[in-house]
Amino acid sequence: MRKVEALFRPERLEPVMEELGELGYPGVTITEVKGHGKQKGVTHMWRGSEYRVEFLPKIKLEVVVLDEDLGKVVNAVVRSARTGSIGDGKIFIYNVDDAIRIRTGESGFQAI
Repeated sequence: MRKVEALFRPERLEPVMEELGELGYPGVTITEVKGHGKQKGVTHMWRGSEYRVEFLPKIKLEVVVLDEDLGKVVNAVVRSARTGSIGDGKIFIYNVDDAIRIRTGESGFQAI
């Protein structure tokens, strides 16, 4: 199993969730986070004055998938989260040794 952790723009959450649902992965963890990458924030103009936003709002999505579905899930997230602009986000992939459902004691992918 693999854990896919994706950071992307908040306005892209609905399309990402639709794609994951179609792939059979409706169960995700979503966290609202703030941060910046290489661009180190953005500069805006408001009433003639410049101001800098250092930490931009992002969505952090976490989902555990079967190894054989990893490529499909990653491609779906990239396709649905991409706007083509700087700050679209990142995807990180981790190995998952096991998962255990506390209520039933099931383990492995059945626990997901």
